[in-house]
Amino acid sequence: MMARRNTRHRAFAPDPDAPERCCDREGCTESAGYRAPRSRTSLNEYYWFCLEHVREYNARWDYYKGMSPGQIEAQLRADTSWDRPSWKLGHVGRQAFREEDVLDPLDILNSSARARAQRKKKAREAAHRAPEPLREPLRTMGLDWPVSFEDVKARYKTLAKQHHPDANHGSREAEERLKLINVAYTALRVHFTTQADPGLKQTA
Repeated sequence: MMARRNTRHRAFAPDPDAPERCCDREGCTESAGYRAPRSRTSLNEYYWFCLEHVREYNARWDYYKGMSPGQIEAQLRADTSWDRPSWKLGHVGRQAFREEDVLDPLDILNSSARARAQRKKKAREAAHRAPEPLREPLRTMGLDWPVSFEDVKARYKTLAKQHHPDANHGSREAEERLKLINVAYTALRVHFTTQADPGLKQTA
């Protein structure tokens, strides 16, 4: 049975792209089969060493040699983003983010914005639409929704004085009008004191 050929690269095997020359270590005549960067600012420029001297070079290599603590800190921070620039949130490069620059063929962003706007509009309309049982009492008292109970009481006092029979020479019409106002006020007072509707500001 024929043995299977091992095609794996042997550990510490010379670089197949190594130039045919001697080791760059002065006085060494061994073949240069291993590369090593010349400096941290020239990582793509290499020395070529034999195995013994590339190990020696790597053991002494210190990327941060000659840098101040502040420079080391800046380098570490740059490394966390792969030396790519970062910008303030909401900006792309030096320019502010513009929603129209985003490709949105399904109109998802605009649809979401419209849906949020519609929900807010409905909420505002609901807040300004009086419950059905209160609409007639509010019309009777000339009040708009939403309204606080303090406003209801103040309006009632004004209307009661205005339509009291004594202030209208015993007018039958004023008396009937005052009865309607009393009924409307009672309905509103009951609503405030028993239901505590979140849409109303109860101050009584």
